[in-house]
Amino acid sequence: MTLAGVAVARLARALVPHAGCIWIACGPGNNGGDGLVAATHLHRWAQARGGSPQVVVTHWTGPHTQTLPFDANNALREAKAVGVQFAAEPPEAFDLAIDAMFGIGLARTPEGLAAQWIARLRTAPQTVLCVDVPSGLDADTGTWLPLPAATLGAAGVRHTLSLLTIKPGLFTASGRDAAGQVWFDDLNVSPSTDTLPTAYLNGWINVAAVRTHQPHVNHKGSFGDVVVIGGQNIAVNGSGMTGAAVLAARAALHAGAGRVYVGLLEARAPAARAASWDPVSPELMFRDTKALLKSPLLTTAAVVCGCGGGTEVAKVLPQILSDARLLVLDADALNAITNDSALQAYLSQRSSKGGFTVLTPHPLEAARLLGCSTDEIMANRLRAAQAISDRFESVCVLKGSGTVISAPDQTPLINPTGNAALGTAGTGDVLAGMLGSSLAPPESTPEQRRDRLARAVFQHGWLADHWSRPGEARSAVKEDGPAFSASRLVNQVRPVQ
Repeated sequence: MTLAGVAVARLARALVPHAGCIWIACGPGNNGGDGLVAATHLHRWAQARGGSPQVVVTHWTGPHTQTLPFDANNALREAKAVGVQFAAEPPEAFDLAIDAMFGIGLARTPEGLAAQWIARLRTAPQTVLCVDVPSGLDADTGTWLPLPAATLGAAGVRHTLSLLTIKPGLFTASGRDAAGQVWFDDLNVSPSTDTLPTAYLNGWINVAAVRTHQPHVNHKGSFGDVVVIGGQNIAVNGSGMTGAAVLAARAALHAGAGRVYVGLLEARAPAARAASWDPVSPELMFRDTKALLKSPLLTTAAVVCGCGGGTEVAKVLPQILSDARLLVLDADALNAITNDSALQAYLSQRSSKGGFTVLTPHPLEAARLLGCSTDEIMANRLRAAQAISDRFESVCVLKGSGTVISAPDQTPLINPTGNAALGTAGTGDVLAGMLGSSLAPPESTPEQRRDRLARAVFQHGWLADHWSRPGEARSAVKEDGPAFSASRLVNQVRPVQ
């Protein structure tokens, strides 16, 4: 507790070095004890500087003033002994708040004064530093415990100092917004070798680099082929989605595929109206879909199916599920599988026949695949992704804040990149194309494919986080930057191979 409290105090001082008032909200357990130790050190440092900042502690000890843990009780005595100011209510004005209410120790909905203080910490416009975990956030799932009559609006800057271990809930679901910038201190304690991690944090150091150091002898075939099948024509039923397939194909090309073929679902479209080339990316090779399905490419290339597939995609899925060795299923392909038990059976059997499959559902599509509600998916994204992987013997890329990448018999990855700018039409198609390119290189092992898939997911989010004019580092939300769109995003994609 001493090490943890000192770490909190040091980080607090670094984050808001000129704070005039610091409010430290302490709870009844060891998390509160960490806050009390931090208060003691911040108060001592303030006295050495002439009394600034003012340190105010509110200490909630439970509805019946429960007995504090031994270390927390000692921390309380020391804080009082050095003259830390204790108050019944938070100060009206403060520059920094420290959330040391519960950390991982809250298992039920808070009530009364505790709920009021947590609500204020969640919504405060000031900077808030959370000790270990924001109080009320599930450390494993990233979901909030509800607060009675609480209005959760926009809040100020958030930081979380995770102690001893990194908690997966800080990086997925509501965790990313709740935790803000995550810091870590192992408190000089080595991790146990007997405990397996719940998840790994996805990362890629050289995301900004283009493909380099490739052997000079490499050629198009060295980087593999991608076949994109989708893009239902407007003549089918009045819903034209050709652009989705084209975006996926462009992304596959930019992500490093040697050749990219496009088979559009052009049923009943007059030949004169069928798209035959892409003026933006003339490198894309358009083919008649029926011819593609009969081509050896179906068994040698990485196939991306479903982007803008509409209702027509269901007609080609049986053959694709049966013959494609490397397959990314997105969007309408997933919806078609949801509605057809025979297609589900095809999908589940692919792994036993040597197929490698990637499913890319968003939460609603995931709910359809598992026959549950979206709320159930969001209640535990790690569990949901793993359930999809296990059921269909596939890699699952469960999209959303903190995308989860799971595979049968593998520890899942949580992706830390991406933001709300990706919530626009076509960005999922871009990701599908990038994933297809990740599978394309021939003679790859499953481990190599999974590693490239993870890099593609990381880069997709990273590009949104670093959205800019060429040559500039600029946030996606900057008003003077170019508007974010999938067609602009695809031009920023770099090779993932």
